[in-house]
Amino acid sequence: MKLSLGFSPCPNDTFIFDALVNGKIDTGSFRFEPVLEDVQTLNRWAMEKKLDISKISYGSWPLIRKDYHLLEAGGALGKGVGPLLITKKLFGLDEINQCTVAVPGEQTTAHLLFSLAFPNAIHKKFMLFSNIESAVLNGTVDCGVIIHENRFTYMKRGLKKLMDLGEFWEEKTNAPIPLGGIVIRKDFESGIIQQVDELIRKSVSYAQHNYPALPEYVKQHSQEMEESVMRQHIDLYVNDYSLGLGDRGRKAVNTLVEVYEGMEENLKI
Repeated sequence: MKLSLGFSPCPNDTFIFDALVNGKIDTGSFRFEPVLEDVQTLNRWAMEKKLDISKISYGSWPLIRKDYHLLEAGGALGKGVGPLLITKKLFGLDEINQCTVAVPGEQTTAHLLFSLAFPNAIHKKFMLFSNIESAVLNGTVDCGVIIHENRFTYMKRGLKKLMDLGEFWEEKTNAPIPLGGIVIRKDFESGIIQQVDELIRKSVSYAQHNYPALPEYVKQHSQEMEESVMRQHIDLYVNDYSLGLGDRGRKAVNTLVEVYEGMEENLKI
């Protein structure tokens, strides 16, 4: 059985799925066709039911859960892993509502966490996550919400942190931050869903067992990134929750859904 599988080219995703898509583990009768895109594109495609299996931002989960089943393995969830609000020149947080803020996609967890912290901020500019640092530097926006490897590079470019949105979430909810999960279409039989979930778990386990060796697949899709940044990325986002959500992880996801439902109007453009 051939299944389309969407994930981002970021080091944590290529690290997690390397063994699965490159024949390093036995996948039996399953063959996975990888489709690499930025997470906001994957969020949009999930709303269109375009792929069989996909990485998604948990910020989009409330919008697609009627069509998809959330898998246990392969996602990014934890403490100290949230998005950061950065700027070129520091100013008071009470000024945020009047600022133009770059956000990495309308359906992202980053947007949800920013809106939770600043529900009255309406001057949002949605853009590709990798363009946000430059937009802040050149003055296109006053500040920006950064994710992924930009957490490790913004200071080198002279940018400053206004707020850790992940810390705000943790303090408010007392729950880990659900960043991204892996979903599979509900029209597959339960047996297939369980087998896919187990294969992803084995792929994560294989990668962790062989670390700190860095797979060529990770390097191939992170060509402009320093190896130290790739490792920081993997070390931060790939953890025990990537092997399985468990009770605490599922509770965190349910908390996110409750928060989403309570502030849905603030998440609209």
